Parts: sequence; structure tokens; C-alpha cells
Amino acid sequence: MFIEQEIANRYSCPKCRNHEVYIKRIATTGTGFSRIFDIEHNVFIACSCARCSYTEFYNPEILEGKDNLGAALDLLFG
Repeated sequence: MFIEQEIANRYSCPKCRNHEVYIKRIATTGTGFSRIFDIEHNVFIACSCARCSYTEFYNPEILEGKDNLGAALDLLFG
């Protein structure tokens, strides 16, 4: 939940510059056998602007793998 809180604290919508965001973790299937057997092994963080509904997806494995999460989020949100 730490990543979601950091994203919420730093969020600014790239379309309308709103700072209120809805954040959810979602799981999706991949291709091949995972799709056939409906195995949801891909997890993403979905960030949706509360004003215009613009949504971006982030890979939490990449964000969690950074030594300095703040630096990674600064790159994403300026």
C-alpha cells in the first residue's frame, strides 16, 4: 500500500492537472496458457483522474524494484 500512497501524494493528471486520483490494483491474464486457463498473473496499479477519468497503468514490480521510490515517482509525475 506504500506505493499507492506515494502515487496519491504526488499525482497530477497529465491532461487536466487535477490532483485527486482513484487508485486500484488490477490483475490481468497474459497470452497462451494463462489466457486459456484464465490465470491472472499480471498485476498493475491503475490511476484514474477523479475529474476527467484519464487512466494510467503502472507496473508495481518496477516501482518496488527501485532503490529510491521517490526518484521513480518524480520521473513519472514531474
